[in-house]
Amino acid sequence: MAERTESNQTAPPEGRPARGRPRDAERDRALLAATLQVLQESGYGGLTTAAVAKRAGVSTATLYRRWRSKEDLVVGTAVSWASDLGPQPDTGSLRGDLAVLLRDKAETLGPGGRLLHILIGEAAHNEALARVLDSAIVQPVRDRAAEVVRRAVARGDIPPLENAHVLADLVVGSMVSRLFLTPDVTYQGATDGPTSGEAAISELLPFLLRALGAQPG
Repeated sequence: MAERTESNQTAPPEGRPARGRPRDAERDRALLAATLQVLQESGYGGLTTAAVAKRAGVSTATLYRRWRSKEDLVVGTAVSWASDLGPQPDTGSLRGDLAVLLRDKAETLGPGGRLLHILIGEAAHNEALARVLDSAIVQPVRDRAAEVVRRAVARGDIPPLENAHVLADLVVGSMVSRLFLTPDVTYQGATDGPTSGEAAISELLPFLLRALGAQPG
């Protein structure tokens, strides 16, 4: 089956599959996993629905019954991937809450980091992907960071902040810098020590606590 011309497709709202026969959850998961794998290997421009269907072991007709276009498939994959991070737990301390937030961000920049890179690059000229990047990935992190700040203020751990969402910028920016931009062999996945994410968390956590005005100790 020939690859459909994606530019002529009108995708439904972010992540919503096309109407059709009852869904098979196992096939959905296989297609989403295959999409992520092909994206990691070939990027957005090199991804085709035929390649994804072949990787998932289904026909392209099966894929198109679920997602109407390549764009819709990638959006659905991003929404599914981001939703796996789960809610922000209350650990009872600012240090614990920040460690969880940093750990989750390290996870998004680890196995799924290629997807995040692709979305950021495509978002510059693709409105649908820009919307999903904001709604499914950026805003949830900002909301979680704001909740961490609100709890810390309520506990008396830190003074009130004018803009609690700034914490998200500190978390995202610092983790991107340490995991993507710093040419340090410590962060290349060595197996005889802490993982790159855990090493970054250990370095960044004290600085974030100071930046928020937390008392030492």
